[in-house]
Amino acid sequence: MAIPDFWLYAGFLTLVVILLALDLGVFNRTPHVVKVSEALGWTAFWITLALAFNGFVYFYKGPIAAKEFFAGYLLEQSLSVDNIFVIILILRYFKVAPQYHHKVLFWGIIGALFMRGSMIGLGAALLDTFHWIFYILGAFLVFTGIRMAFQDENAEDLSDNFVVRYSRKFLRVTADYHQERFTVVQNGIRFFTPLFVVLLVVEVTDLVFAVDSIPAIFAVTNDTFIVFTSNIFAVMGLRSLFFAVAGVMNLFHYLKYGLSVILSFIGVKMIIQDWFEIPIDYALGLIAVVLALSILASLIFPEKTED
Repeated sequence: MAIPDFWLYAGFLTLVVILLALDLGVFNRTPHVVKVSEALGWTAFWITLALAFNGFVYFYKGPIAAKEFFAGYLLEQSLSVDNIFVIILILRYFKVAPQYHHKVLFWGIIGALFMRGSMIGLGAALLDTFHWIFYILGAFLVFTGIRMAFQDENAEDLSDNFVVRYSRKFLRVTADYHQERFTVVQNGIRFFTPLFVVLLVVEVTDLVFAVDSIPAIFAVTNDTFIVFTSNIFAVMGLRSLFFAVAGVMNLFHYLKYGLSVILSFIGVKMIIQDWFEIPIDYALGLIAVVLALSILASLIFPEKTED
C-alpha cells in the first residue's frame, strides 16, 4: 500500500526536527570548539543516515528513484564544499570565536531548511506549469559553471556586502560580541550583536548557492520528494562537513574546476533532455568521476605557495 505524499513529508520533517532538537539540546548544549575527530564522527553519521534513507527510497520507490536520490545527494554535497569555503571567509572576516561557529551554522541551517523548502516547492510548480523554464535554468547552470572556473573566492570584500551595509544602517548593532548571543538588552533597549549580522550573511550566502544547486537537482529528477529530501540531507550534513574539512580546504584547489564541469554538464543535460535523455547511471558516474579526478589532481599537484 502506497504512503500518501502528506505522510511521507510529515514523517521526514518529524525526523529532521527530532535530529535538530537532539543536536542543539543534547549533544551541543554548551558552546565549544568542534574538533576534527568529532566533526568526522558527525559527518559519518549524516552520510550513513542519508544512505539508510536511500535504502528506504529504493524499497519504496524503486531502483531508479534510489539512483536519483543518490545522484542528487552527491551533487548537493559536492556543491556545498564551495559553500563551505565562502562560510570560512565570512567567519574569519568577522573574527567569530571558534566555540561559536557551531551556533551560527546551526541556526543558519534552520533558515536554509525553510528557504530551500520554499524554493523547491515554487520551482516544482513553475517547472510543471512552464516547461520552457528548463531551458532557462539549464543555460543559467552552464553560465554558473563557467563563471565558477574563473572567479577568485579570495577577492570577495565582505565590508562591501549589502547585508552588512544594510544591517548596520537599519538595525541597532552592538560594537562588540556578547558571547553566543544574537541580541542583548542595554539601557532597556534591545540590540542585535555582530553575531546576528554574521548569521544574516551566512543565510544570504546559502540562498545564493541554493539558486545554483536546486535547479541542478531538478535536472536529475522531477520527483519533488527526492529533490527535497536529498537537498535537506546534504544541508543537514553541511555543518559537520564544515568542521571536518575547514582546515584542509586549501589542499583541494582543483575542486572548483571539477564543480564547474559538473554544473555545466547538468545545465546541458537540462537543455537537451527533450531530445536526448542522459540516463541517470551515466550522470551519476560522471559526477563521481569528475569529483574524484579533481580531488586526486589536487593531491598530486599541490598548489604552490609564495615564500
